[in-house]
Amino acid sequence: MRTDLYYGPARRRAAERAESPFAGKKLLIVGMARSGVALAKLLYREGAQVTVNDMKPWEAFGDKLEELRELPIRFRLGEDGIDALTGQDMLIISPGVPIDAEIVNKAREMGIPVSGELEIASRIARGSLIAVTGTNGKTTTVSLLGAIFTAAGKIAHVCGNIGYPLSAAALDSRWDDVIVAEVSSFQLETTDTFHPLTAAVLNVTEDHLNRHGTMEVYTGLKRHIFDAQTERDFAVLNYDDPACRAMAEGLRGQVLFFSRLQEVAQGAFVRDGQVTLRLNGEEKTVCGAEEIRIPGPHNLENALAAAAVAASRGVPAPVIRHALRTFPGVEHRIEFVRELDGVRYINDSKGTNVDSTIKAVQSMKAPTALILGGYDKHVSFAPLAEEIKKTPLIQNCVLIGNTAEQIEKALAEAGYPFVHHAATLQEAVEKCRALSAPGGNVLLSPACASFDMFSDYEQRGRIFKDIVNNLK
Repeated sequence: MRTDLYYGPARRRAAERAESPFAGKKLLIVGMARSGVALAKLLYREGAQVTVNDMKPWEAFGDKLEELRELPIRFRLGEDGIDALTGQDMLIISPGVPIDAEIVNKAREMGIPVSGELEIASRIARGSLIAVTGTNGKTTTVSLLGAIFTAAGKIAHVCGNIGYPLSAAALDSRWDDVIVAEVSSFQLETTDTFHPLTAAVLNVTEDHLNRHGTMEVYTGLKRHIFDAQTERDFAVLNYDDPACRAMAEGLRGQVLFFSRLQEVAQGAFVRDGQVTLRLNGEEKTVCGAEEIRIPGPHNLENALAAAAVAASRGVPAPVIRHALRTFPGVEHRIEFVRELDGVRYINDSKGTNVDSTIKAVQSMKAPTALILGGYDKHVSFAPLAEEIKKTPLIQNCVLIGNTAEQIEKALAEAGYPFVHHAATLQEAVEKCRALSAPGGNVLLSPACASFDMFSDYEQRGRIFKDIVNNLK
């Protein structure tokens, strides 16, 4: 079993001798969000001839493109970019660009290869690459892994679909570093050689069907994270999730399971209240499950996944123990904001799908007013409505956004009557305050994306916290 923390010296020497595969290539990047900007800088450093494109005009970006202004990069902004395809060696799309977009289809017609930011950055980045995907828990798990590897004495770059693109990490990373990437299904659509030494799928529940169409496609994309692995690599899977457990069949990498419900042959599990690692027949106790600082059964699963990943890379159990005991969690995920008049306000803006909000609901220990609703991703709210109905602590639901009527219908069908509507997040918070008594909670966990009212879940969470902190 390979348990080194880093790539060996042979690969390092070979990579340092080789010229960048992108030197002199004409590359068109479509989508100038954070990952597109970082990729443009990275490919310029690699010697590529870079053209960037976005449907939005220059002025719509504010100062976000200023760092590219002084570079010899061609800008094709405020247009669809199709005319810029001629003469290009590759089209590289950002995660927000659908794989069936017109420019993607045109590139394929012209015989131009199409790739994505994650794939290209992973070919350039130096350091040991670890990747985590799943419907829920990705941000918490990669952030926890960052804390574990830092405690192990490594320089850890926590990046990917977390707001700090892999391209940005690739600009800074060195061979002895560890790169921990949060990976989405959108990014995996455009990967080919993406090769993490250890990859994990945390869970798979219904999400993003407005883009992927079916659960079969969505699940297949999650499993795709393992496709470039070899027998020397590790695949970490949630044994308690049937869709994840089934992924183990046919994988080339060495499979490690994690489970909070039963023992596993290889991986991480809980026995007699203790987080336990079992690798190559050797068992090590990490810590008590109740010692893990981040609360809730879902975070126990995240901690088990992180422990299995870290152990696969040779991190000692005492280092993992220290991180599990001290890691405080991440912003916008069941984040305590403030207590006012005896009521606790909790920001779970990262609850962008049904399963994530179910986990937040299950974590509540006091009477709760719940804010739900947002952008429609074409998923069923019935499982969430059933969970709310059987959870007496959820005493009121205040609905906002495009999905308010859908959620109300699901709650009515489940027999839950305590439903209110609000036109804005401000109004929702004020209604929750009026509905709550001392000792209770107000929880923002929308079960939806934010794009109907906000730019992303982070903006939604920040605005929620501003509203709460300004309550008199």
